[in-house]
Amino acid sequence: MISPPSSPRLAGPTLADSFAEIERIAESAVDDLARMVAIDTSFPPGAGYDAFAGLMESAVATLGLQCRRVDVPEQLWRVAGGPAHGARTNLIARRRSGKPTLGLYFHVDTVPAAPGWATDPLRLTRDGDRLIGLGAADMKGTIAAVLLALRAADRTGLALGYDPMLLLCTDEEGGLYPGIRYLAEQGLLEGHILNFNGAAAPRIWAGCFGLFTLLLRVHGRTLHASEAPSAGGGANAIEAALPILNTLAALKPKIAERVSALPAPPGATRPLAAQLDISAAHGGQCGGQIPSRFEILICRRYAPEEDFLAARREIEDAIRTATPHAEIEIILNGHLMPTSDPTGPHWPRWQEALSAGFGYAPDEFAKWGATSCSDFGWVQATGMQEILLTGLGRPDSRIHAPGEFTTLTDIVALAKSVLAYLSAEFRPDLSPEAAVIG
Repeated sequence: MISPPSSPRLAGPTLADSFAEIERIAESAVDDLARMVAIDTSFPPGAGYDAFAGLMESAVATLGLQCRRVDVPEQLWRVAGGPAHGARTNLIARRRSGKPTLGLYFHVDTVPAAPGWATDPLRLTRDGDRLIGLGAADMKGTIAAVLLALRAADRTGLALGYDPMLLLCTDEEGGLYPGIRYLAEQGLLEGHILNFNGAAAPRIWAGCFGLFTLLLRVHGRTLHASEAPSAGGGANAIEAALPILNTLAALKPKIAERVSALPAPPGATRPLAAQLDISAAHGGQCGGQIPSRFEILICRRYAPEEDFLAARREIEDAIRTATPHAEIEIILNGHLMPTSDPTGPHWPRWQEALSAGFGYAPDEFAKWGATSCSDFGWVQATGMQEILLTGLGRPDSRIHAPGEFTTLTDIVALAKSVLAYLSAEFRPDLSPEAAVIG
């Protein structure tokens, strides 16, 4: 483990003291994570955000953070007949002492639990060092890590160089209007931001792809299944959708040929490429009835070099060409813009903080992007270009899959990294605000 350098001019508790306190009270992070996992914040539908905000208000009550709830107005996120429902409650929990602000961003939503879980996904299960539960790695475990860091600082009286501002936000996992977008557009973000939607890795973030989802509805007319459609005017919506499915399947490999200049992760054997997927399909009720509606969810990941409107138009034109006489609706029900190069003046200090927590060597760091997406393209659109990145994701964490897990070891390491970065003691020579936070 790399020991954090200390400053002889600072008296009182040291960062090393707080690191020891993190180790001593690490089990409190497991308790925090268990309470978070127990609240279902899966999107869709995202109905648990209000309850989760209440839990977080209780969790930070002893840390001297002021809380403010900010709901995204319904007219911005509501899609007629779409899967989202419930208040889109975002929570800002912050300290104001006159120091520069560090935003600590988390999305509180998870994907729905997929079939195949061997344990209850909403009940944290411990297997040695592993902590298994829906959202454990992506990304409720990162909230537990930050709470652990702030709790240790509070207990030891460590001087912080930044005022933390926790941003607990909605609808990153596919909503039409992510909470962080709304906060950014309302001018509620300050300072610079550490985004926890990343990996436990010595990574310098190069940016990421964008993502949009289209809800396609194919309409038919219900009829008793024993009757010929021509006899009573029935129309089978599922059969009408078959040409669309075939068209999308043919388009998929063509889109995959479009590669990005974003650097791929270390060890990747091919460049990052655009993707088209059919993510869900629903229709019909029983064998005795011709289905009157069939819904298809189409997911398109697009490179920063691509144009969103052109990418959307390509899919919609292909669908309408495949079924010129079918009655269809095509609805945009989710969109994350690409994140462009987020590097900036705070990254060198953040690299040192990552090393202090995880023990990375300087030559282990590499700069790379990803086809996975973030809601920070919307933040950059408001003028905040630099975004720091971290997280608990590892190749074997089973994020978005049955058995998702993180480890207490990684939570402790991340807590140390975050606390090092927040502290006034740590590497003031690398801080752009050194004159203010010293």
